Amino acid sequence: MPEYRRNHVAGGTYFFTVALADRRSDLLVKEVDALRASVLRARALYPFNIDAWVVLPEHLHAVWTLPDGDADFSVRWALIKRGFSVRLAKGESRSASRIAKGERGVWQRRFWEHTIRDEADFRRHVDYCHFNPVKHGLVGHAGNWPFSSFRRAVARGDYPAGWGGGAEMGGGFGERPDG
Repeated sequence: MPEYRRNHVAGGTYFFTVALADRRSDLLVKEVDALRASVLRARALYPFNIDAWVVLPEHLHAVWTLPDGDADFSVRWALIKRGFSVRLAKGESRSASRIAKGERGVWQRRFWEHTIRDEADFRRHVDYCHFNPVKHGLVGHAGNWPFSSFRRAVARGDYPAGWGGGAEMGGGFGERPDG
């Protein structure tokens, strides 16, 4: 088994990709209220700033900034994933390994994280979050996807209203090439 190493930077900003175990599912958008409740609960216990967020049917992307002196994004994701899972009816397929460990089969066990290095890196990853529904062919314009922080970003003046309408963005980061 590979040895995963996470880059923990206290007060750092991170980009994440988190996926369901069943990549053909639409559970995240179908049960978006359960996901929101799980995020609110995690933030109440372990605060963090959400810089960008997009929820797609079977995966999500987020950019978070952690409080000064805090680098524990893993506990936050564990709370979110567990909180979401317990709000769902049981019945998903589970491997023998998951059954033996008493785990649900809702989420992929791991998540992908990238430490944001500078302002350009931050901007690129926030843009990636907001453009992702267009990239996956779910909508023709970023503003049309309801499960994203994009419209709030437009209201703050971070983007012009017409941004993210069909032009391809580069930088296939945050997902496996087949994802």
